[in-house]
Amino acid sequence: MPSTPGHPDPAEPGVGAPLFSTWSVGTPERQQAAAQAIEATWRGRPWPDANLVSYGVYAADDGDTLMHYSQWREAADYFAFFASHRQERNDSIDQAVPGIKRLGLSQYRLYRSHVPDPDRRAVRAPGLIVTVDGRFDPAAAHRRTEWVDTVVDTLTADRENHRELLGAHFHLLVDGARHLSSAADRVFNYAEWTSEEAYDQAMAAHSGPADWQRVADFPGFRGSEITRYRLLLHLHPQG
Repeated sequence: MPSTPGHPDPAEPGVGAPLFSTWSVGTPERQQAAAQAIEATWRGRPWPDANLVSYGVYAADDGDTLMHYSQWREAADYFAFFASHRQERNDSIDQAVPGIKRLGLSQYRLYRSHVPDPDRRAVRAPGLIVTVDGRFDPAAAHRRTEWVDTVVDTLTADRENHRELLGAHFHLLVDGARHLSSAADRVFNYAEWTSEEAYDQAMAAHSGPADWQRVADFPGFRGSEITRYRLLLHLHPQG
């Protein structure tokens, strides 16, 4: 199974069940050690299912968190993996890096992607991944797509300040996904930036316009948690 320096593509056709999860590992050194243990564990075993398109592992800039991003054709494919392969692989990783805290797994569906310049994105690897975990009042969850559309419209209008944004991929939390989640009140934006410096400059530039205030004041929107990540590992099947 190859490990590729390329990033997962959130807009990959045929991915019906993107899953995101996080682990708490404690230190930057343990972030790296856990990623190495994951790679050794997965490389030492067959690819678990042809319907797993790719698997990425990322380190957060807090020095503690690992994010896992797996792209499955269907949710049922993940549940089959969970039943037959997941625990054995986690046990192997835990032997190498004891004390990992697994904080939860959520299933999403991709609602829409905003890619300002597809040709540039095709040849430029992201230097920074930023996730924006937006939360809504349950009664306003049905308006999540409207909020995303408002964000995309604002990004388009404010394009000059976001010229280093390669892509923003908006996912909606799936409701009642068995043991994964029980509410559909979240939007998860996986944003690809050319660099951390470019992201900082964009955030400083767009703090004032009224259009962004409209995003923040959207009815039922409760705020968001923003996390910066760098890719440590990207695995995909043979072929």
